[in-house]
Amino acid sequence: MEFTAQQIADMLHGKIEGNPEVKISNVSKIEEGKPGTLSFLANPKYNEFIYSTGASAVIINNTFVAEQSIPESCTLIRVENAYECFAKLLDLYNSLKYDKKGIDAKAYVSDTASLGDDCYVGANAHIGDHSKIGNNVKIFPNVFVGDNVVIGDNTILQAGVRVMSECVIGASCTLQPGSIIGGDGFGFAPNAENNYNKVPQIGNVILEDHVEIGANTTIDRATLGSTIIRKGVKLDNLIQIAHNVEIGENTVIAAQTGVAGSTKIGKNCMIGGQVGIIGHLKIADGVKIAAQSGIGQDITDDDMIVQGSPAFYIGDYKRSYVGFRNLPKIQSRLNEIEKELKELNKYRNE
Repeated sequence: MEFTAQQIADMLHGKIEGNPEVKISNVSKIEEGKPGTLSFLANPKYNEFIYSTGASAVIINNTFVAEQSIPESCTLIRVENAYECFAKLLDLYNSLKYDKKGIDAKAYVSDTASLGDDCYVGANAHIGDHSKIGNNVKIFPNVFVGDNVVIGDNTILQAGVRVMSECVIGASCTLQPGSIIGGDGFGFAPNAENNYNKVPQIGNVILEDHVEIGANTTIDRATLGSTIIRKGVKLDNLIQIAHNVEIGENTVIAAQTGVAGSTKIGKNCMIGGQVGIIGHLKIADGVKIAAQSGIGQDITDDDMIVQGSPAFYIGDYKRSYVGFRNLPKIQSRLNEIEKELKELNKYRNE
């Protein structure tokens, strides 16, 4: 794909300074700019690089004032907000990159499955019986879609995704490579011989609209009912969501977090990496959980910030941590005091 600087400026309602016909075929960081690439400058910390960049065009804010000469080979595109405009272009680039259509000859689509308009199904993908695929859905190579699955319009399933039977994926969702939706929940019951019998997991997983699931993240099907990921939730890579969990709208969770069964997480929460949350808890709306925290009880107050393992209010945690870090000094002072007391007692006894 190739565009002129003027075409890009027109898309962004920007103004050109320099050669409007310069050709752009890729993007780059401003400090690593090369001919034929487009970059952007929004953070003043990177101002120095615009005077030496090799990029053919740079998107800048209208307010930017050059302190020295900019290379003649670099065309400037002035816009209201350089960061937002560059993000808009990246989104457009992604849209064009994923604008594939048709069913590969090596794909399997059940005769009882239905596909909407403008879908793409890549090589070695499998779509099971009675599954319903919406319009403009992109299913990349080696994806498995089980029986009776529903996938909404404009959703993207990257290579190697697994969506097991009966699961429901909303519109405009993105599932990154290797994610697994609807594997069995971790349900086992000990018998009289203290062996574990598997409890059948007959529920499903529901992802609402505009959900993104990171690479190699797993969301287990419910034992009964549904594991539910609400609208706008974003999950990072390598996350485990157990059976019958419910995650509220627009909550974001960072990598390597695990949420045990039947826990209900509110909307607009932010959960850091490597957090562990035990089962059957309720976490209120707007809660923020710091990385590597352990959550072992309900969090009932909206917008609370917690840290630690077990986690508690972050202000108390920080004060406690100051004391913890000073324990060696405190121990040393106690030893000195103990020594002085022994000396005093010695003199008294004499």
